[in-house]
Amino acid sequence: MTGYYVDRRSEDDGIHLVHREICTHMPLLQNREFLGEFPSCEPAVALAKQTFPKANGCYYCSQACHKG
Repeated sequence: MTGYYVDRRSEDDGIHLVHREICTHMPLLQNREFLGEFPSCEPAVALAKQTFPKANGCYYCSQACHKG
């Protein structure tokens, strides 16, 4: 299980990225929200989409969930 976080700040296109806790592109502490521990990025992104409908996996740490 790995901890996942969503960036509360959106990218220019309105997407909120979901990161694994070990990501080298993790947002600053004040800009991230802990989603929980999951076996993969899919349930983490699904949970993030409940608050941020345009949530997407980080290209660097959650490529399986990165759409775009």
